[in-house]
Amino acid sequence: MVVTLGQLAAQLGAELHGDANVEVSRVANLETAQPGEISFLSDSKYRTFLETTGASAVLVKAADLAACRTNALVVADPYVGFARTAQLLDTTPAPASAGIHPSAVVADDVVLGQNVAIGANSVIESGVVLGDGVVIGAGCFVGKASRIGDRSRLWANVTLYHNVRMGTDCLVQSGAVIGSDGFGYANQRGEWVKIPQLGGVSIGNRVEIGASTTIDRGAIDDTLIADNVIIDNQCQIAHNVEIGYGTAIAGATVMAGSTKIGKYCIIGGASVFNGHIQVCDQVTITGMAMVMRSITEPGLYSSGIPAQSNKEWRKVAARVMHIDDMHKRLAKLERLLQEREQ
Repeated sequence: MVVTLGQLAAQLGAELHGDANVEVSRVANLETAQPGEISFLSDSKYRTFLETTGASAVLVKAADLAACRTNALVVADPYVGFARTAQLLDTTPAPASAGIHPSAVVADDVVLGQNVAIGANSVIESGVVLGDGVVIGAGCFVGKASRIGDRSRLWANVTLYHNVRMGTDCLVQSGAVIGSDGFGYANQRGEWVKIPQLGGVSIGNRVEIGASTTIDRGAIDDTLIADNVIIDNQCQIAHNVEIGYGTAIAGATVMAGSTKIGKYCIIGGASVFNGHIQVCDQVTITGMAMVMRSITEPGLYSSGIPAQSNKEWRKVAARVMHIDDMHKRLAKLERLLQEREQ
């Protein structure tokens, strides 16, 4: 893909300073960019590279324009501009070529939209509906009565169990499993009795799901993922979790059953959520947090101990073991002070 700066400015709604006929074909790092490439400046600590960059053009804010020694496209948010430009110049191949591969197994009653692509060795079971432009990568499994909306894409070896509903323009990375059984069991005198998971999974539009992430089906009602949600790699989303519009979840996060996450939340990597709690809208959780109770006020929340030298950590751990004793001694001292003051 090659675009001129004039075409790119029109696409981005940018203000062009320079030659509209210059062509770019790739995005690149500001420090290492070469002619034919376009870069961006979103962090002021890299501003010095504006004077030396070899890029044919740079996406900048108006405040940084004077420091730019090459063609510039002025935008309100250069990082968003970079994302839009990268989409235009994207060279990522499709998960599968056009049409249905001869080795794919597609049930007779599957409803196929226009321009559907199904890769080698994929299995599409009875009652499935695939919308226009859906792409199914090699080795995928789509279970009975599942539905995938227009232009959604599954990379290789994705598994969708039965009765999974996915909206339009979704992207699922390799190895993800959607609709597996939730962890539901009753205990009868030490023996585990499985509870059939009779719900499904309902995924909205423009949702992206990372590699090897698992989203369990609901026990009775569906597990719900709203529009515009992004979930990173190797996350575990348990049965009947609800995730609100525009929330972002970083890798290795674990959510226990029936957790409800609000809109526009940002969840740091390796965070853990207790089951049956609620997190309100616009909450940011920093990485490796353990969320044990509901959060009812927007804001920034953290837990966990940052990395430190082993020697320092051993001292802290040793003191933590004596917190209860220290609390009792402090309470005793407070009582003595109160008695003296009286």
